[in-house]
Amino acid sequence: MSLLILIVQIAVILLVARIVGWLFRAIQQPQVVGEMVAGILLGPSLLGWVAPDISARLFPPESLGYLNSLSQVGLLVFMFLVGLEFNPRLIRGRGQAAIVISHVSIVTPFVLGSLLALYLYPRLSESDVSFTGFALFMGAAMSVTAFPVLARILTERNLLRSRVGTVAIACSAVDDVTAWTILAVVIAIVRADAVEVPLWLTMAGTMAYIAVMVFVVRRALRWLESFYHNRGQLTQDMVAIVLFLLLASAWTTEWLGIHALFGAFALGTVMPKEQGFVHDVTKRLEDLTVVLLLPLFFALTGLRTSIGLVTGGEMLIYAGLILLVAVTGKFGGSTLAARIMGMRWREAGAVGILMNTRGLMELVILSIGHDLGVISPAVYTMMVFMALITTFMTTPILEWLYPARLFREQSVAEAAVDEEREFTVLLPVSLPASGPGLLEAAAALAPAGRKPRFFALHLERTSDGSLTRVDPGRIPSRDEVLLPLLSRAKERNLTARPLSFLTHDVSRDLLSEAYTRGADLVLMGWHKPIVGRSILSGTVGEVLRRGPGDVAVFVQRDAEPWRRVLALFINPETDGTVLELARRIATNTGAVVTVLQVLSSEEEAPVARPAAGMEGLLWETVVSETPLETIVNQAVEGDYNLTIVSTNRLRETEPSRFGLHSDEFARALPANLLVVRSGGALAAGRVTREARASA
Repeated sequence: MSLLILIVQIAVILLVARIVGWLFRAIQQPQVVGEMVAGILLGPSLLGWVAPDISARLFPPESLGYLNSLSQVGLLVFMFLVGLEFNPRLIRGRGQAAIVISHVSIVTPFVLGSLLALYLYPRLSESDVSFTGFALFMGAAMSVTAFPVLARILTERNLLRSRVGTVAIACSAVDDVTAWTILAVVIAIVRADAVEVPLWLTMAGTMAYIAVMVFVVRRALRWLESFYHNRGQLTQDMVAIVLFLLLASAWTTEWLGIHALFGAFALGTVMPKEQGFVHDVTKRLEDLTVVLLLPLFFALTGLRTSIGLVTGGEMLIYAGLILLVAVTGKFGGSTLAARIMGMRWREAGAVGILMNTRGLMELVILSIGHDLGVISPAVYTMMVFMALITTFMTTPILEWLYPARLFREQSVAEAAVDEEREFTVLLPVSLPASGPGLLEAAAALAPAGRKPRFFALHLERTSDGSLTRVDPGRIPSRDEVLLPLLSRAKERNLTARPLSFLTHDVSRDLLSEAYTRGADLVLMGWHKPIVGRSILSGTVGEVLRRGPGDVAVFVQRDAEPWRRVLALFINPETDGTVLELARRIATNTGAVVTVLQVLSSEEEAPVARPAAGMEGLLWETVVSETPLETIVNQAVEGDYNLTIVSTNRLRETEPSRFGLHSDEFARALPANLLVVRSGGALAAGRVTREARASA
């Protein structure tokens, strides 16, 4: 009967978590927030209140031990993955700011939380809990930041490469290590009387454990990385070794008295950080953990959380104080520290609200405190709701403080003062013949004054789900598709680095490389037959929607140098990228570039032509209700050998004799076509502002 109940419990938890998670994604919230809420809905706060009989039959107290065991395994793997994602290179170039902001964002809420304990301890704490343990735990619980949730928010908002994003992700990484180290000390002090190991031995053993992990285990794991490269994939034996080391590390820290989760996190931090290895390990362990095991933990959290414990004016005041101290300490401390480190108030506020994200990491800490008996059920419930509110508030407040429009303008300003920065281009190559053309196009699209750096990426699809990284300095026979591009780069004295992968998911891995390499431009070729398939579909469409920086698709019809270029320009807000790339082409190649501005009626006033940097462009204005048809006619009649158009135009639903689809439009053009995603370019904001200024 126990097994039957467990199966039903897991099925119900999984179903509710996915449904509520999907609903929260629909309102622009991270899915994990919805899954946290789903756990609470299954507890006494809703299900136990609305249908107590069903709740009692579905979650009888004697069956919760099995759920708890499974959830603890999931937490061990999750904390290992969090540590695995920590990379010291995240703070490179932001080290001082990241360390200062992170430590202020820990010390401030820690102190405020400990001071709040003076007020809450006599009112909400159990009599057998020491004040020292209660105060230290309240301080530590106030100090945490949810690194995984923060990274997901930054990725979804395309902020990872912004100044705010790089500072926040670096601060969160430092925060994770520091906060968990503090928590380990707090747990050791709290558990000193409950474990067989004396406190002095716990402290000394922990220091020895850390030294062994950093200086012995980390170096020994290089063998695992070398074996991974030699085999070309992550084998089942290697996964078994990783899991064994995970369990051994967790057992050691549990025996020392600082909790098994710290050991799992510590092993993750010392694992090899090579991108392919991290990707493979994460891919093998993440799905089962995130989809199945973590929702079990959320459900247990919900079963321990009862909103009925927080009723009445006095209890609501206590809950409000906890929320106020949490936000003041984390948001206020991070914001002031960021401002002191030279960030503007708006940027500092964005960093502060991101650091205030607590998410799952807070629930993990609270579960530890609940299991140790440090916090009462009422305090536990208040802190759980504090974690939910501070996580939920991040996305809307971030949009209010730092909307996407301001992010683009800020990126433009940073690019303008950092012209010496390298211009990174990712070139996915499918066929050998397309490589040289992509390289030439990418070189023509690079901004003047910045040294271009090219990554030639070959993704070979497999059916077994494996992903293999190949030594970039050695091109195997199956990667001969990259050789023509590399040869052309050598002829042109350009820097091009080959990257080779086996992949089961082309879109995901291509996007992963684009974000990892910090690509300013992703330039893809179109090699499939035009008829029967849209340019904006499949992998190309996915990258156009989610890729960082500028994204473009090059449909190459011939290898002739670009002599005459035609660019479709209608609105600076949507076609700014087209105009900027047209300017770059004119500067880099000497081609005659004509900007065709299409008006919908004769009464519509043309947009003033930006003057700064645009003197070399020719402008033509025509009146037409079918811009795509017009530009095809102009391209044919004017003998242009390159046409540039925004994806916004290809998505239009206007009727034309070339139909509604991008593939038919591309087929109608006689020469090369460059399809550009407008709105994501760093330079687009500058063009837009100059156009408005000259109007």
